[in-house]
Amino acid sequence: MSKIMAVNSGSSSLKFQLFDMPAEKVLTSGNIERIGLEMGIFGINVNGEKISKEVPVPNHEVAVKLLLEALVEYGIVKDLSEIEAAGHRIVQGGPYFSDSVAVDDDVIAKVTEMISLAPLHNAAHLVCYEAFKKALPDIKHVFVFDTAFHQTMGPESYIYPVPYEWYEELKVRKYGAHGTSHKYVAQRTADIMNKDIRGLNIITLHLGSGASISAIKEGKVINTSMGLSPLGGIMMGTRCGDIDPTVVYYVQKKKGYTPDEMETFLNKKSGMLGISGISSDSRDVEAAMKQGNERAKLTYDLYVNKVINIVGGYVMQLGHVDVLTFTAGLGEHATNVREMICKKLEEGLGLKVDYELNAKTHSEMEISTPDSKVRVFVVPTNEELAIVRDTVRILGL
Repeated sequence: MSKIMAVNSGSSSLKFQLFDMPAEKVLTSGNIERIGLEMGIFGINVNGEKISKEVPVPNHEVAVKLLLEALVEYGIVKDLSEIEAAGHRIVQGGPYFSDSVAVDDDVIAKVTEMISLAPLHNAAHLVCYEAFKKALPDIKHVFVFDTAFHQTMGPESYIYPVPYEWYEELKVRKYGAHGTSHKYVAQRTADIMNKDIRGLNIITLHLGSGASISAIKEGKVINTSMGLSPLGGIMMGTRCGDIDPTVVYYVQKKKGYTPDEMETFLNKKSGMLGISGISSDSRDVEAAMKQGNERAKLTYDLYVNKVINIVGGYVMQLGHVDVLTFTAGLGEHATNVREMICKKLEEGLGLKVDYELNAKTHSEMEISTPDSKVRVFVVPTNEELAIVRDTVRILGL
């Protein structure tokens, strides 16, 4: 039995799960938020009870120290030497990694190089890795890349129609994101269907505050909606997704915004929040829509339209589709969004859904009817389990 830590760090947060492998038993999970602010929030699950407290967390090193001390304090481990390895989520691996890898100096150098493509994420991942390395100097580490699963795309899918030297010199291309989730959900869907994934064409819809859609042919990604960064693709909670680039410099000139201000607008003030003027949370938007708010209704209509345009294109690229799978926050719980998307796809795909079942489904379930030409599933994602599985596989534990 091996105890493996799954680490998902952000610029001001640290999510974690400790697994007992190969049983895949979650021993504990939690989240440390507001790292770097005056007071942080430390939460950990102990025997089914969530313990939360405010504590100073000035940096990731302190966050890791708090986490490891809590593991011993609450009896989750008797000694930290029981932890054999840690798997770390890395948002951007660039063109270098098509699989998870054991960490060495060359890997660190490449992830550092990719900070320019994911400045908030990659830098935080490395800081957190160094904190774990310092606190647990004897354990092994694996980096699991959000971009790795998408490396099977062909150049017709990942090259942008801009000067080619931008690709050669600056590595400007589509990389995608959420790859760990798309991979897990696609394989889980195949397992539920009792099918070999190599015989299936799957479209996975990871719909959350960040959202992406992937076309998976015989187990390999042939296209995905996010681009150079997580800003591309469909509209999201606060991100605009794909827009005419002219919008950026037109508004910048007219309003006198700086590039940094424009980046903030597109990343943090657009999407559902920008259109509705209410919230980035689909639950708030749906509540307003039910009360007759026209901008809330427009937000949902726009969101659904963006999704079906991507799905429709992927259907043509795949040739045919065997299954659609919804996952992540909206995909798993926003039943009205699922219904709106599926109804728009009914005629084109010969899709039939049990909408009464859909309305009460928030867990793993097939929601299509037996006579549907395309099967439809809801499959909760589990990126932490995927990270730990890769860590065990790469290290041979």
